[in-house]
Amino acid sequence: MMIEITDRARNRIRKVAGEENVDLDATMLRVAVVPGGCSGLTYDLGWDTTQQAGDEVVTIDELSVVMDKKSRLYVDGSELDFTDGLDGDGFHFSNPQAERTCACGESFGM
Repeated sequence: MMIEITDRARNRIRKVAGEENVDLDATMLRVAVVPGGCSGLTYDLGWDTTQQAGDEVVTIDELSVVMDKKSRLYVDGSELDFTDGLDGDGFHFSNPQAERTCACGESFGM
C-alpha cells in the first residue's frame, strides 16, 4: 500500500485521537473507499481495532493505517492532507488515479 500522510494530517489525526480518548497503540486508522458522492466514490476515515481478512496494515510515522484490498487499489499513490483554510476544513485526498472529482472535492471517479 502506497499512501502518503502529510505532517498536518498526522498531527490532526493525533489531536482527534486525543480528543476522543483513542489509544493509537491499540487502534488503527482505517482508510476506505465507499460508493457515494456525486462522482461515484468517496473516502471514509475511522478508527478500528480489528484487522479483517484481506486487510493490509502499514505503519506511517508510528501511526497504524489499515485498508481493505479494494480500497488499497483506489488510493494507491494518494496523499492524505488536512487543511483548515478558506477552501474548507478537513482531510483531503490527492489521488493521481482519480479521473474526475466533484466540485467540493469530497468524491471522485475512475
